[in-house]
Amino acid sequence: MKITIEIDEKCIEDEVLIKCREINESVSRIHKMIADASKKDRKLTLYKKDKEFYIDVSDILFFESDSDSVRAHTKDEMFTTKYKLYELENILPSEFCRISKSTIVNAIKIYSITRNITASSLVEFEHTNKKVYASRSYYKNLKNIMNEMR
Repeated sequence: MKITIEIDEKCIEDEVLIKCREINESVSRIHKMIADASKKDRKLTLYKKDKEFYIDVSDILFFESDSDSVRAHTKDEMFTTKYKLYELENILPSEFCRISKSTIVNAIKIYSITRNITASSLVEFEHTNKKVYASRSYYKNLKNIMNEMR
């Protein structure tokens, strides 16, 4: 594989171009890594009462929704967001994954998973007492992501 970097001082926005004969697993992996790298240094605008906060995506443990709002949880705080869960799935890095109809977690922040074959599995996070549940239908995807990160 050949890698070339061209410096163009007239360039307004950085651009990454991948030239390939075909899209194979290696090319797809590189594309995903570049896309994730551009999302990692992002801040989301979150709200608490009438105040706006700009929180690093990497500080978020999980998002959960109820009938009228979506909340973002960090280790110590809880905020609301104007995004819907399906919108968050599209803009968050790949370490975030849906674990139930109402919850998306940051898999990097997971400390333990207590598997329950007949019901939802308990997901716990490091350095906090916050917990969520992974439904049986989403558990396999969560395990796959956890294995990929190893």
